Amino acid sequence: MRKASAMNDRYSRQTLFPKIGEDGQKQLGNSLVVIIGCGALGTVIATALVRAGVGKVRIIDRDFIEYHNLQRQLIFDEDDIKNQLPKAIAAERHLKKVNSSVEIEGVVADVNYTNIEGFVSGADLILDGLDNFETRFLINDVALKLKIPWVYGGAISSSGMTMYIIPDKPPCFRCFCATVPHPQVVLTCDTAGIISPAPFIIGSLQTAEALKILVGAKEINRNLIVIDVWKDAFHQIEITPHENCPACQGKYEFLEGKFGIKTTSLCGQNAVQVLNPKAVKLSFDELAARLKKVASEVSYNEFMLHFTVDSQEMVIFPDGRAIVKNTNDDSLARGLYAKYIGA
Repeated sequence: MRKASAMNDRYSRQTLFPKIGEDGQKQLGNSLVVIIGCGALGTVIATALVRAGVGKVRIIDRDFIEYHNLQRQLIFDEDDIKNQLPKAIAAERHLKKVNSSVEIEGVVADVNYTNIEGFVSGADLILDGLDNFETRFLINDVALKLKIPWVYGGAISSSGMTMYIIPDKPPCFRCFCATVPHPQVVLTCDTAGIISPAPFIIGSLQTAEALKILVGAKEINRNLIVIDVWKDAFHQIEITPHENCPACQGKYEFLEGKFGIKTTSLCGQNAVQVLNPKAVKLSFDELAARLKKVASEVSYNEFMLHFTVDSQEMVIFPDGRAIVKNTNDDSLARGLYAKYIGA
């Protein structure tokens, strides 16, 4: 009885809000939300949805925590870095302490065309906490194919934008952005920097839209919202459906792997991720024993293995994925991967 009373009290201020109420709270409690990316946007979204009582929250992220993340990524701390925790695992551990009634699943993985359907299957909503366009196109494909709504969000420098995409009701993300922008024209945290209010506000707007979607509210916003917190600017832009949009026509080119990528430059890290879709689960014991003969500073735990070779630090994950630091050279990263991990 005391537990039920505590649960009622936990959400009492939220259920007093007439647009949610008791019925809306029950709908939230029965929902599964998938958050792809757990950086600045993802930590804001995950924190808010767990506190709001969404029944199950799956957080998927490929990366680990570094000191420069702490400036804007809400739920991490210095102990997470000392313990070499991946973001998804640290997020799961922190948020379980916030709300033990919510099922929280942290998944350390690169989201790509070989696994995304499994990650989002059965979800009521997908939320974008990413820092790269390729995966957003992939989310758009799988969301349209599986009929799952999703909320796009992006933030850089002092600005950001967000948009809600509904399957079978254009526009979709490819109506707004037809192709992956060339890396040289895309601003990153590394080139433009970022101040925390930008992702905090965009993540909050994404969360608000998520709550509206999950409780079946009528006040859904289909416009592209663009903000600049430094200029105090807020705009809504109506996006027109593109009559030749491949995704809207059921051509899921990113999901089919037509534009599948093997390397990705990581925002703000001077690092390249190398993905080997054919890799099997690695034995860190065996890999560490081999690397200690040719590399330095080899260390590992159950989540990842670190080592240094020449001026590059490499971080290896159990699924064979690697992050090569101190370079933006894709060919160098692939070469180091082939040499030290295997083709």
